Amino acid sequence: MTEPERAFAPMLMAEVAKLSGLETLQKILSGEFPAAPIARVLNFRLSAVEEGQIEFRGVPTADHLNPMGAVHGGWTATILDSALGCVVMSMLKPGEGYTTAEFKVNIVRPLTAGMGEVACEARILHRGRTLATAEGYLRDGNGRLLAHGTETCAIFPIANLMR
Repeated sequence: MTEPERAFAPMLMAEVAKLSGLETLQKILSGEFPAAPIARVLNFRLSAVEEGQIEFRGVPTADHLNPMGAVHGGWTATILDSALGCVVMSMLKPGEGYTTAEFKVNIVRPLTAGMGEVACEARILHRGRTLATAEGYLRDGNGRLLAHGTETCAIFPIANLMR
C-alpha cells in the first residue's frame, strides 16, 4: 500500500470518526497519524494546533515555480486552504466532517524559491452548526505578510465521507 493509500485507509477514517477534530490534528502533529499526502508533495507541515488556532510551516522550492519564476499561486493557496480548513477541523466534535465551501486568497508579495521557511497561521472566526469561517495569514521568516485569506467550510456528519 502506498503512503497516500495508507493515509486515507478506511480503518484510519473509522478511527478519525471517533475523535474530535482537535484530537485528530494532535495525532497528526505527534506523528501517530499520517499527514495528508498533499503536505509532503508541496513541502509543508502542521507545526502547531490548539482549538481555534493552527499553524503550518513550509518551504517553497524551485519545484513550485510558475513560468514567470515565482512560486505558483496554487502553492500559496494550498497552504492557506490547509491551515484554514484545519482550524475549522480543530473545532469539530466526534462524528463531524468538513469541506471547503469557499475561500479567497490575496497574495500581497511574491514568494520565491530560496526564500526559506514561511509560516501560515489561521484562526476561527465563527463556528455554527453547519458552517464555519476562518481567516489566515502567510508570513516570511521576518514576519512580513505574504498573503492572507478567508474560508467558509461546510460541516456535516463524517459518515458522508465514508460511503
